[in-house]
Amino acid sequence: MNLNRQWDRTLAVAEALPEDPAVKLLENIGLPQSKVWTSTSPDLYQRRVGQLISQHIRACDLQTPIYEAAGIMSQQNISCLFVQNDQQHMVGYVTDSILRDSVVAQKADVHQPVCQVMETALVTVDSQTFVMEAMLLMFQTGTQYLLVKEQGKYLGVLSQPQLLSEQSHSTFAFMSAVRQATHVEQLKQLWEQVPEVVMHLFSTGVPAEFVNQAITTVSDTITQKIIEGVIEELGTPPARFTFMALGSEGRREQTLKTDQDNAIIYEDTAPEQREDVRVYFPRLATLVSDRLHEVGFDYCTGGFMAKNPEWTHSLSHWKRNYERWLQTISPETVMHFAAFFDGRFIYGDTFLIEELKHFQDQLLQAPLDRFLYYMANNALQYEPPLTFFNNFRTFSKGSQQVFNLKKTMTPIVDLVRVYALQQRIFLTHTVERMEALKNKGVFSEKEYQELRQAYCFLMDIRLKKQARQIISEGTDPDNYLDPKSLTIIEQATLKAICRIIENFQLKIKINFTKSLFG
Repeated sequence: MNLNRQWDRTLAVAEALPEDPAVKLLENIGLPQSKVWTSTSPDLYQRRVGQLISQHIRACDLQTPIYEAAGIMSQQNISCLFVQNDQQHMVGYVTDSILRDSVVAQKADVHQPVCQVMETALVTVDSQTFVMEAMLLMFQTGTQYLLVKEQGKYLGVLSQPQLLSEQSHSTFAFMSAVRQATHVEQLKQLWEQVPEVVMHLFSTGVPAEFVNQAITTVSDTITQKIIEGVIEELGTPPARFTFMALGSEGRREQTLKTDQDNAIIYEDTAPEQREDVRVYFPRLATLVSDRLHEVGFDYCTGGFMAKNPEWTHSLSHWKRNYERWLQTISPETVMHFAAFFDGRFIYGDTFLIEELKHFQDQLLQAPLDRFLYYMANNALQYEPPLTFFNNFRTFSKGSQQVFNLKKTMTPIVDLVRVYALQQRIFLTHTVERMEALKNKGVFSEKEYQELRQAYCFLMDIRLKKQARQIISEGTDPDNYLDPKSLTIIEQATLKAICRIIENFQLKIKINFTKSLFG
């Protein structure tokens, strides 16, 4: 599927909606004006997709001739017809544009079965999925339709035009503008507007974890656009490759203070091609990293970037890396390489990162008590900023007494990661890992709820603070918080969260270090 073409259509749908008296957007960066800061119903982002379903699923069989499928669409006045197998599972769909581009324009035989031209990249969501989450999923996948399920059964379909109309296409149009941008300067100016997007989302009731995903989606799209531009300059890559994100970006938990954490995997090649890949991919990595820095993504001070030759390698080399990390583990290597267990696909060929995850899965089936011991100890390195007498432990920064919000959250990320690796769960988002661990019985419902609410509360405070620093104070965002800036209720909640983190750290000590003191 051509995502750029798909999103040209998306923007056309958005621009065709009724005019809204909104603030002008992007007028100085060479892109068409869009209607981003529109009035959006505050409760919309808190609604579930099941509440928006108005279209039933129309479907035909795999062997239905193309002309019959087109006839069904014409008779029922629909623009999308799904295709089901003998077990009545949806396996694809055809749209007006597919029939136009793949049948009429290609002069294809209309008597052949519809399965020959259908699109198979179906995207399914549960009826309890938040509208905001559905919107991000549509943008990330480039799909125009989401199949909605409830208790394992198909409930209906949610279309892209419907979602745009429902939510006044504000954030959606902003993301579409990012995809339309063609120059680094445009991408830079768009990234500079993200703090306003964040505050807008918070003002409409969007939870912090979805705001994280919105930031990450914009970041991913900027990265993809830059990679595409560099490839256009350098020419076709000499081998298939994956550009992957690490750390907070890999976990889809980016904030407004972010640096680059990424790497490149390329496929193993014949000896005569090795010189080509050794020249091409470091050049690609350097140009991509430099342009990301120009947009506003700082270089990683620790050097965990594809630009660093240490992190651009063949698949077999990456496998050796992970094998070495697990077998020659030490406290230093755990702290150094933990972010590599949060790797996530950004661009290229997915099979490479899937193969790497499969290899990790094999490695994690071996006895790894020593590895898990050091990973658990890593989750114990940062103590919650609370004294024995229930006061905040702070340090001086200018005229304020502050603590580090990022370091306060780090134990949650680390402890959830070690449990996920123990259970061979290869999700990367911290909350998704929590839920998977709950489903496996590792966390009780109460533990899951406490940990999730703690994490989301801290992320909420962190994102809002950073957005205010950029918008209101005109300063660079940081992770330092003066507890006196919080309300009494927020301070009490934060103290309770610190106790929750301490309790989970105690559980880590018992489960992985076999000691209350280790």
